[in-house]
Amino acid sequence: MWNSYLKGFKSYLLLERGLSENTKEAYLRDCNRLFSFLEDNYPTIDVKTLKYHHLQKFLNTIQNPEKDKETRLLKISSQKRLISGIRSFYKYLLIEDIVDTDPTELIELPRLDSKLPVVLSNEEIVKMINSIDKSTYKGAWMNLMIEVLYGAGLRVSELLNLKITDIYKSQELIKVIGKGDKERWVPLNKIAFKQIDLFLKNTRSAIKPAKGCEKFIFLNQRGGKLSRISVFKAIKEVALIAGIEKNIHPHTLRHSFATELMLAGADIMVVRELMGHASVRSTEIYTHLNVKHLKETLLLYHPLYNKGLKKQ
Repeated sequence: MWNSYLKGFKSYLLLERGLSENTKEAYLRDCNRLFSFLEDNYPTIDVKTLKYHHLQKFLNTIQNPEKDKETRLLKISSQKRLISGIRSFYKYLLIEDIVDTDPTELIELPRLDSKLPVVLSNEEIVKMINSIDKSTYKGAWMNLMIEVLYGAGLRVSELLNLKITDIYKSQELIKVIGKGDKERWVPLNKIAFKQIDLFLKNTRSAIKPAKGCEKFIFLNQRGGKLSRISVFKAIKEVALIAGIEKNIHPHTLRHSFATELMLAGADIMVVRELMGHASVRSTEIYTHLNVKHLKETLLLYHPLYNKGLKKQ
C-alpha cells in the first residue's frame, strides 16, 4: 500500500526537487523505514489517515532505542535527514492531491549539539613544523602541506588536487577547486610561495610522476597522487613528535585557519569566501569559538572575575 506511492515520489525528487542521486536514495530508504514501522504497528493506517501521534511513535523508536530493541539509534544529523525525507513525501502527496492535510507539519527537527572543533594555536603549529625532518622527501611535503593547509584553510581534497598551474606567484594567489567543482581564489603568504618553489625545484623534481599525475604538486614516492590516508597519518605523526596531545587531523588546520581570522576580527562573509562555504551557516561555528575566547580572556584578566571585588 505505502510502497505504491514511491515511484511517483521518486520522480518528484528527481524532476521537481532536483536532488542528487545519493539524497534521493536516502529519502527513499527513510520512507521505507517509516512504512515498515507503520505496517507492523498500524496495519490499517494509510496515507490519508496517518496522524501526528503515529509519526511521533515512530520517531520515539529512533530517538529512544531502548523502547524498541530492534531499532538502532540514529545520529541527530540522520534523524534530521529522515524527517526531511518524510516531509518531502507528504509534500509530494499534497501536490498530487492524494492527501488534504500534512501530519508532518508539527514534527520538530532535533537539535544538533554545538560541538566546537579542536583547533591549534599558531605556536602549536610552529612547534609541529619545527619537529619535521625536512631533509627527507616525506618531511618536505609534510612541511609544505602544513604551511598550505594552515595558510590558506584548504580542505585535504583541495590540497591534494592542487596543480602547478594553480599557483599564481606574482598575484600571491592560488586557484582552488572546491566542493561541486566550485572555483575560488585564495591568497597565500610569500613564505609559502617560496616554499612551493623550493619544493618543486629541489624535492619533487627527483620524483618521476606517474602517467596522468604530472601536473599535481603533491606526489608520493612512486609518482602517484598523495592519498588522504597518507596526509592523515602524517599529521598524527608530526603531532606526536611535537608533543601535542590534542586529537587532531588534517581538517584541524583548516579549523585553525578560520579561528585565527575570526579572533583577529575578520568579517564573517570574507571568512566564508576564503573557506569556500556554500552557506554562511557553516562559517558561524567560528563565531562561537570567538565568543569562547572572549569569555576566557575576561575570566583571566578582568579583576571582577580574576580576583573579585577589592574591599575598600
